[in-house]
Amino acid sequence: MTQSTLVILTFNEIEGSRALVDRVPFHAVDEWFVVDGGSTDGTIELWRERGGRILLQPRPGRGEAFRLAVQEARGDWLIFFSPDGNEDPSDIPKLLDLLRLGHDMAVASRFLPGSKNEEDELRLPWRAWANRAFTWWANLIWGGRLSDSINGFRGVTREAFQRMNPDAEGFAIEFQMSIRALKLGLKVGEIPTIEGHRIGGESKAHSLTTGLRFLRYLFREMSRGQG
Repeated sequence: MTQSTLVILTFNEIEGSRALVDRVPFHAVDEWFVVDGGSTDGTIELWRERGGRILLQPRPGRGEAFRLAVQEARGDWLIFFSPDGNEDPSDIPKLLDLLRLGHDMAVASRFLPGSKNEEDELRLPWRAWANRAFTWWANLIWGGRLSDSINGFRGVTREAFQRMNPDAEGFAIEFQMSIRALKLGLKVGEIPTIEGHRIGGESKAHSLTTGLRFLRYLFREMSRGQG
């Protein structure tokens, strides 16, 4: 029987963790653990008190967190969740359902009908425009129909992750996974999600630096061809 794993990604998210820990549907998965990038604000202690296994990253970065999680997980279906307030824990079972239905990857989209992006209320939603632009380019080049290629709130099968073999650093790993899924012809499903406002602290993804990294990986994947 296929098992599922919930991976909780943290790095100094004590406020979000306190607000969301009781809303996480641990019963929906067979195992769960935390991958932490070096928190010093009590985040590790909070999740440990809740019975969580804590994996400390030997190297920083979201890309390393994804790869470590896949290496350590017992499940063949993995859901990645960040308790920062942007991601809705109630979507975890929905992402898992898509994997059960045969999808190789499942993404919580902020741009499908019925979804909401954190910046929807802003007059100039720069981050949302950039996300849509990167997704448009990925779809155009590799023949996809994704609405959100960048959101890190997603699930993936172990087999698909190994086939994609993502080596990107930082927040670019999700974009690279989406591109490589399209290149490999994998089955990717999306669910609409309501992106909440961040709870405490500042985003670890700095827009300009992250955007430039996305561009670098976009051109890199283009240079490597279709396969």
